[in-house]
Amino acid sequence: MAIIRVEKTKDYTTMSNYHFREKDMSLKAKGLLSLILSLPEEWDYTLAGLAMLSKDGKDSVRTALTELEEFGYVETARIRDEKGRLKGTEYIVRDCLLYTSPSPRD
Repeated sequence: MAIIRVEKTKDYTTMSNYHFREKDMSLKAKGLLSLILSLPEEWDYTLAGLAMLSKDGKDSVRTALTELEEFGYVETARIRDEKGRLKGTEYIVRDCLLYTSPSPRD
């Protein structure tokens, strides 16, 4: 009888395969979404904070976030201070499509 041993690490992420099956999405966007889904809630979710996790720069991260927004995985909202000045951007990230029908890509 065979003996099978499975060695698992404690630091792993479980996520949906949904975004991996998007044939029209770039590998960069798929990778960034996977990375974002693997990070803890207290992570620095700014362009600079995400860019420091790879050799890609902020422009590359911004491009991937824009693509994820077009596919419906990311929603953005501008945050303003009491005087109405732009304070930052809030990103809502989903592990499945925000838009189901009709598709925003059509």
